[in-house]
Formats: sequence, structure tokens, C-alpha cells
Amino acid sequence: MKIIFILLIFIFPNIASAKNLNFTKIVTLKSPWGSTFIDDNNILITEKSGAIKLINIKNKNIDIINHNINFLEHGQGGLLDVLFNENFVYISYSENRGNGKTSTSIAKSKFDKKDLIFKNIFQANPPIDSGYHFGSRLAIKGNYLFASAGERGQGMIAQDPTKHPGSIIRINTDGSIPRDNPKFQGKSDWLPEIYQIGIRNPQGLTLSPFDEKIYMSNHGARGGDWFGEAKKGENYGWKILGWGGTNYSGIPIGPKWKPGFTKAIQYWVPSIATSAITIYKGKEFSEWNGHALITSLKDKSLRKLIFDDLSNVKEEIIFKNKIGRIRDIQVHPDNGKIYFLGEDALWLMEKN
Repeated sequence: MKIIFILLIFIFPNIASAKNLNFTKIVTLKSPWGSTFIDDNNILITEKSGAIKLINIKNKNIDIINHNINFLEHGQGGLLDVLFNENFVYISYSENRGNGKTSTSIAKSKFDKKDLIFKNIFQANPPIDSGYHFGSRLAIKGNYLFASAGERGQGMIAQDPTKHPGSIIRINTDGSIPRDNPKFQGKSDWLPEIYQIGIRNPQGLTLSPFDEKIYMSNHGARGGDWFGEAKKGENYGWKILGWGGTNYSGIPIGPKWKPGFTKAIQYWVPSIATSAITIYKGKEFSEWNGHALITSLKDKSLRKLIFDDLSNVKEEIIFKNKIGRIRDIQVHPDNGKIYFLGEDALWLMEKN
């Protein structure tokens, strides 16, 4: 019996990991999308349908904060990511641009527990009549605000640097344009906010506290999800490349990768429907420090990548099917415990 158990751990290492974890539902929510810690006790959460909620993780109190965001809930769109930084709140959303058209947009407000008065600081142009692929994650590095703008289901628009959809955006936190963006360094035909092109639907974006690099995850079509680094002035290749996936019709898209395009760190074929990511740093799971944590919508999993050696990336499935589809992940700023947004709840994961 001992031999069989040892073999199971060797073949399925996630089984042993999952048994050592405890999951607690903190509060019930409605289609939550983005989350950000305000302090050790409070987390700010967006719901796709329009609510911004401040949740006390200790006493489970929920305060609904008023806001003035001009959003349109349409398909995958609505209120999306949220990020707290230096007493300001940044939010990404599908902005209502009229006549059924929307854009992946960003607004900023000084933090207030009752009313958030946002001012728009970025609009992805052109606005598009589509409910798909907003991307819409946010990350801050110093004075730079990075954002992902999905290609809205428009395919080759991601290869057009005169349009925002299908790109990684970099602006200053006040909404102004960094003077060292690609447009001013040899990419004169690029829009000034664009940092990288060739992206499909990037729903994970994070700053690593270890190497200060921006990392992201991206949805492929039928296969071709990936985890990689945001690289200035480069091109991930959508829809010239298929990253190992095919169209939903089954028709091939293109090669997994070829020279001249950015190569991802890890690919998933078939698709796991990657969502949010973080590079773990904390006390609770200190053995994971520096590892990437990848959440999934389709197979409802948390995956861990050790990627310090890019020629030998190691992946472990930490758990599956514990809390449903996973939309977002946050690491507690003090104790390192992990909080997830599931389909209808905020969850805590800690060691037994």
C-alpha cells in the first residue's frame, strides 16, 4: 500500500499538495472580476454587472461604493480589473462609446470608501461593436501603468499598431504618454500608448517583485493559451501565429511560433482558459516565492510554474475543481495567504 501511495504522489504531485490546503468561502458575490487589497483587512472588488464592493476579510462586512463609470455590460464586458496604488484606484472596463460600441478603457479616482469619482485616462480606439476579448488587466511599475487590451474578436487587428485592440498598453499613472515608448524609439507608425502588439485576449498581468518584469497570460482559441513576458516593441504574433491552437471551426491558424515573434514561456494545448496570474511572494507558501501562479476558468485549476530556467520550465497543478472557475488571484500583503475570485464568491486558500 505504501508503494502505491508513493507512486501516486510521484505521478500526480498535485494530489499531495491539495490535501494540505484549506479553502474558506469569505463572502458570496455576483460575477466578480477584479480585486485589489487596500490594506491588510480590506479588499476592493469589482462585479462585472457594475458594483464596486469593499470587503472586510475579517468580519465579512461588505460596503458598496458609489461610482460614475460609464460602462456597458455586454458579453464579456462590464466592470473589469481594479488596482489600488498610493491611495488611488485604477479601473478597467468596457466603456460605453454609443451605438452599441465599446472600448477597453481605464479610469482613475482618488480612493474613498463611499464615492469614487473616476476620470478616464485611456480609451482603446477604435471602439468596436463586440462583446468579446476585452483583456483588461492592470499592473503598475513605478510611474508606469500597464494594461492589456484584447483584440475584441477581430483577429488581425492585433497586427495593426495604428489601432489599440490586441496590444499591451503602457501609459504614465496620470494618463500621459511615456517618452520612451516604442513610438519614440523606432516604431513611428505605432500609437503612442502601445508597448507590445500581437495579443489575443490577455486576462493576466502582473509585476514580479523579484525581477521587476511585467508578465502576462493570454487566451488562445482552441488551444494556444500561454504565459509570457511583456517585451517592449515586440510582437506575440496573433493572428499570424496560433500558438498551437486552431480556430473554433477546427481550421488551423498558423504555427506555434516562428523567428521574429516573441516566444512565450509556457503554452497550453488544449486550452485551460488562463485568467489571472501573480508571481508569488509571501510567508504562507514561502517555498513558492518567485514562482508564477496561473488560474484557470476552463479546468478550474491553480497551476504553479518554476521558470527561472526557461529551457526547463516546471509546472505543477496545485488543485482542480475546488472553487469553480477562477477569475482572479491576490496574495495577502502581510501573511501571504491567497485569495481567489470564483464565479460567485471570494475564497481564501491557506495551509491546513
